[in-house]
Amino acid sequence: MSTAVRDPAALPRLGWTLAALVLLWPLLQLAEFKPAALFEAGNLKAMGHFVAGFLPPETAPDFLALLGKATVETLAMATAGIALAVLLAVPLGLILTRSLSIARLGPGRGGWLGTLIRALARGVLAVLRGVPELVWALLFVRVFGLGAAAGVLALGITYGGMLGKVYGEILESSDARPVRTLLEAGSGRLAALCYGLLPNAARELVSYTVYRWECAVRASVVMGFVGAGGLGQLMDQSMKMLNGGEAASILATFLVLVLAADALSELLRRRLA
Repeated sequence: MSTAVRDPAALPRLGWTLAALVLLWPLLQLAEFKPAALFEAGNLKAMGHFVAGFLPPETAPDFLALLGKATVETLAMATAGIALAVLLAVPLGLILTRSLSIARLGPGRGGWLGTLIRALARGVLAVLRGVPELVWALLFVRVFGLGAAAGVLALGITYGGMLGKVYGEILESSDARPVRTLLEAGSGRLAALCYGLLPNAARELVSYTVYRWECAVRASVVMGFVGAGGLGQLMDQSMKMLNGGEAASILATFLVLVLAADALSELLRRRLA
């Protein structure tokens, strides 16, 4: 005779689910989220006319040359932005890594200083990542004018804050025993990092950096709408001129670019695994 097995966590899960729904409903009302409006007859007709304007895509040689240049500019912006972000993130992430602190090995007078420096680094990272890259791009467009330079700096600052925080967390969560052994044996911090932390954390660090490069490719397109160059700026110009064919070609290029970035990221993760 079989007896039914009851899940002891079923009732708490049900309670938390109902509580989440109760909290979510007023938030949806405040956001005026009404998906049914998409299927109203007038809205469907308007969307149909809008989508029809995208066909056929623009394939004129002059436009394709301009599209190719904008695509290269978008990739260059994303890659240069991530390179700048890594330059910012590495020293700040290392400062957050308490396992590299020699003061933790025993009593000393420098412990409070390390705590203060880590707090300052944590505050800097919070400021860097707390301001969206789009806001930074708007600011730098005012300073440098239209072009990719504003996008590179915006990505470098915001993603530098994100990478620095995650780098510090990855290194801090790694096994600290090899580092402690090296430091106790008289090794310097750099050697302890290279031989104690990086062998265990390198795969995760590279994987997250590649993921952020994917995000930077997408963000580069969005920042183009505020004048940071690349595909976004070209898309903005085409939409303002009501040229649906050009917009369709840009969208197709952007989708191919995102798929290629995803494929490259997956390939690198498999190689690292």
